[in-house]
Amino acid sequence: MARIQLLPPELANKIAAGEVVERPASVVKELVENALDAGATRIDVQLVDAGKTLIRVADNGEGMDRDDLKLAFEAHATSKLETVEDLFHVLTHGFRGEALASIQSVSRTTIITRRADSPVALQLESGGGTQHEIREAAGGFGTVVEVRDLFFNVPARRRWLKGDSTEFSHVVALMQAIAAANPEVGVSLTHGERKAFEVPPGQTQPERVSALYGDKFSDGMLELHDYEAYGRLDGYIAPPSVHRPNSKGLLLFVNRRPIKDRSLVQAVILAYREFLPPGRYPMAVLFIEVPPDSVDVNVHPAKTEVRLLEQNRIFSLIKSALSEKLINSGVLPGIKLGAPTAYPQARPDSPFEPTWDVPSSKARIFNDASEQQARDAEHRWSEARRVLEDAVGPTVSRFEVRDVGNRESVQPSPQPEPQTGSLLSRA
Repeated sequence: MARIQLLPPELANKIAAGEVVERPASVVKELVENALDAGATRIDVQLVDAGKTLIRVADNGEGMDRDDLKLAFEAHATSKLETVEDLFHVLTHGFRGEALASIQSVSRTTIITRRADSPVALQLESGGGTQHEIREAAGGFGTVVEVRDLFFNVPARRRWLKGDSTEFSHVVALMQAIAAANPEVGVSLTHGERKAFEVPPGQTQPERVSALYGDKFSDGMLELHDYEAYGRLDGYIAPPSVHRPNSKGLLLFVNRRPIKDRSLVQAVILAYREFLPPGRYPMAVLFIEVPPDSVDVNVHPAKTEVRLLEQNRIFSLIKSALSEKLINSGVLPGIKLGAPTAYPQARPDSPFEPTWDVPSSKARIFNDASEQQARDAEHRWSEARRVLEDAVGPTVSRFEVRDVGNRESVQPSPQPEPQTGSLLSRA
């Protein structure tokens, strides 16, 4: 057996890239989150071949100086954590220091960055884990990261990527979610020569949701604000008349971080359950705010799964808040009651009376054929009963009531004497 040894950095980064970098959308997510953490108010994303050939993310954040840029491609190098305690109070999107190291190990990556106090920009290139020297370059304030030829040195990984339309749809969904959670930031997404969407900076939350998800969602949109001791819930939900064939219209955020949580999605579905057709799902954008030390964001490499300290309380908050808003908003479909059906009146000698006044109607309940069939059936039953009585005697009770003074006594009726002998002897 071979002896235990440390992995070379380039091999370790490739292994880490298998968890962090799954597809082009994974790269976009890491780069855009870095831009948000850098304080950017404008982020522009450009793709070629759905990101397989080129991913370019430009922002107007604070940029990096030479010392920071030297460590940008190093694994476990980050400006967002210093102590173990910081891990339990994470407010930034990134914190592990693995993103750029993993990305540059499976692509050809270039960073051009410039701080506001720097006279020139700085450029650093890396290809397949091989890092070049930093040099000066032309560039504006902020940072531009270009990722070319994703998985060029991992052919099996590149072969498993889906078609351009599928990969691009993942990027669109990701960018819309990030844009929804950050209405103060301007965001644009371009694929080739076509701009997929663009939203300006400085929007309000309702304006951003309307801009991203269209009039069909925003026309009847219900604004939601509720809270309890553990957390706060803000959001926008569509009326029951707006629904989808899947749950992709349900967006959840915890402390502005897009998440996937089946339990919390189920809380939304339960609130709408009585008001939607079977197999349809509501549309909602919900923002959950909880104390940073009560949520674990270090559960999955993609950071889309979190663990809440008080999951049940957030579940109850979502379900009750949505149910109350739907019931009190007046948007639920009304139930129209038609005129009561005309039923036949009770007979005068019947002990039962109608429970409400039924309007009299001369309309016939049965047609001629039905009435004739009923009469024929009644006649056949009468004939069958007469034949039966002729054969075994009247079908009366074996007890007869006889008057005895002022009392009534019940005595058995006389029974016919049984015939002796068997059928064979009589024969």
